[in-house]
Amino acid sequence: MNHLENLSREELEKLIEAYALSWLAHDGCWFLASEEKYGIDNAIELDTKAWERFAPIEAKRIMKVFNIEAGGGLKALEKVLKHRMYSLLNEQSFEWKNDTALVFKMVDCRVQNTRKQKGFEAFPCKQVGLVEFTNFAKAVDPRIQTKCISCPPDEVYSYYCGWEFTINL
Repeated sequence: MNHLENLSREELEKLIEAYALSWLAHDGCWFLASEEKYGIDNAIELDTKAWERFAPIEAKRIMKVFNIEAGGGLKALEKVLKHRMYSLLNEQSFEWKNDTALVFKMVDCRVQNTRKQKGFEAFPCKQVGLVEFTNFAKAVDPRIQTKCISCPPDEVYSYYCGWEFTINL
């Protein structure tokens, strides 16, 4: 990684954002190509399978980089969620209901905003999100349970999607 050593902090931050945007663009291009070839229902099925595999990989890589041990409960999950690729691109919020319940909201979503700007309806990501967030959370701590509060095609409120994570201590 010698080419990175000479970059300033500002340049590194710009590069990380460019990588995140490229990752999201690739995800979108892949989905659109799947939708064009196989239709929306099959594309969502494939997307769900991809996120089922990718979400725990992403969680475990973040945990390794930041030395977050598996089994760390909701506090560990909050830390890991804050370091996801999405966190660089979307506004997120966290609310602790109590020691055993954490609410995560995607307040502003780049994918949904882009769809809105292009005149498309919200992407119905609930099915994919259930698999993605459940597998992500379970990779952090298998005791964590995931519940969707709201996610398209549900009504969009002051946030695009909301997830409640609970754990029995």
